[in-house]
Amino acid sequence: MSQPKGQQEEFVETIEPELSRAVPPHNNTTGSQPKGDQALQLIEEAGHSNILTPENNAKVLRKIDLRLLPILLGIYFLQQLDKSTISYASVFGIVEKAHLHGQQYSWLGGSIYLAQLVFQPLVAYLLVKVPLAKFLAASCLLWGIALTCMTAATNFGELLACRIFLGIFEAGIAPAFIAVTQMWYRRQEQPVRLSSWYAMNGVVNMFGSLIAFGLGHISSSIFAPYQIIFLFFGLVTVGFSAVILVFMPDSPVSAKFLGEEDKLLSIERQRMNQQGVESQEWKWDHAKEALLDPKSWFWFSLMFSISVPSGGITTFGPLIIKSFGLSEYDTMLFNIPFGAVQLVATMGGAWLATIWKMKGPVLALLCLPPIAGCVMLLQIPHDNGHKGPLLAGYYIISVYPAITPLIYSWSAGNTAGETKKKVTTAILYVGQCAGNVLGPNLYTTNEAPLYRRGLLSNLAMFCVLIGLTGANTAYMRFLNKKHEKRRVALGKDAKIVDQSMQNIQAVSDDAKEDLPQQAANDNSLKDLTDLQNEDFVYVF
Repeated sequence: MSQPKGQQEEFVETIEPELSRAVPPHNNTTGSQPKGDQALQLIEEAGHSNILTPENNAKVLRKIDLRLLPILLGIYFLQQLDKSTISYASVFGIVEKAHLHGQQYSWLGGSIYLAQLVFQPLVAYLLVKVPLAKFLAASCLLWGIALTCMTAATNFGELLACRIFLGIFEAGIAPAFIAVTQMWYRRQEQPVRLSSWYAMNGVVNMFGSLIAFGLGHISSSIFAPYQIIFLFFGLVTVGFSAVILVFMPDSPVSAKFLGEEDKLLSIERQRMNQQGVESQEWKWDHAKEALLDPKSWFWFSLMFSISVPSGGITTFGPLIIKSFGLSEYDTMLFNIPFGAVQLVATMGGAWLATIWKMKGPVLALLCLPPIAGCVMLLQIPHDNGHKGPLLAGYYIISVYPAITPLIYSWSAGNTAGETKKKVTTAILYVGQCAGNVLGPNLYTTNEAPLYRRGLLSNLAMFCVLIGLTGANTAYMRFLNKKHEKRRVALGKDAKIVDQSMQNIQAVSDDAKEDLPQQAANDNSLKDLTDLQNEDFVYVF
């Protein structure tokens, strides 16, 4: 449908001048249409699409979950385990045996994120151009090799080089997982799936500590305990890359575990998101829009704010516990409840966001326990008589990891256009990496046992998060109002049903009755950005 010039001008006026020039209206007077994604080609070849029902949706969703989730959980478990090896190694003497001093241990914690930060632009491009399964398999193989090589590192320079390579090869894992979630799941389903693989952080904190505890007791005349940890986890990671290559599908369009009708149903599920499924065309105008979109910088700020405490506590957590007067082996064991709280909080936060159909209020709520925990660690004396309250404060802080996957989900659900999705995720992840680089450097071994500067910084970041969450929620509401005005100008209803957040029975009933809201699917597979597509509904 052609769009009159006056309506084009009205759209331009809804966005800041610079941003509007990066977001051309998708309808034009020449009648040309934007290039769609590969899912649209599959529908055209089939000659029809399918209507979702609760029964066939449950069947397809179960197949998708059973194929994808075990692989995603395995990859993320290994990634977090491999990144955490440096904190396990700190308990088993790497600081002394590698002659680390001053900020050197902190830099071993932060260097991995610095490498990830630098490589995000390349990751964004590769995630558009390279099939996701192949990308993940190659990444897993290479970072496993890098970790294995840490076994031979005996000084700061060698350890730093290995950690940098580890960061480079892990740089695309979380962005790729966000892309997988956007590609396979409806927006209503995304918080739980994103939180499921991110909850592997908690599993790592529980079982990683136990595994490291066991490995640390191995007697060897060749390897130090921390070297055994590097070698074991590195070889397991290399082996798992073969599992990814064999069993991980690239997309719903090419998935061999789905029949043709199931592929069409999977695509129909994704059409509701108004985000597309798969396109390997890099669009510079989409990239420019992502860079100029204020939302992108909200995601950046939110991720930076949560990653400052995350980076510090992940690296220094075992040392904080050790400062309570515990032995190195007790330190590993007492880190297990931290992971348990983290696991429960992560899945509980996702459940609340799904039930309430809102992420902003849940994010703000999840900031409160870590604030209380930081205050406890700052105020309670660090002596043998206060081990219980100190551990309680540390465990309360461990609610904070539940915040990160909800920010992932919030960003993933509010961005459309293949290139824009990848660039936005890169911006978000740069914020995460920057926070993780800064976080460990706010803690130093010289400040033990109080770590006052680090804890005060974490306390401030949790407070900033609450303010940013409120501001971002207000901006989402503003954008929805703008899209309502555009729809009215185009002769559409101001209010449309966001089917991606409905239950499937309601969606099926709407489809059978052929309600006007079905027009919302018109733009779903044209590879439009969220700002170009007037039918896109922002969720908050």
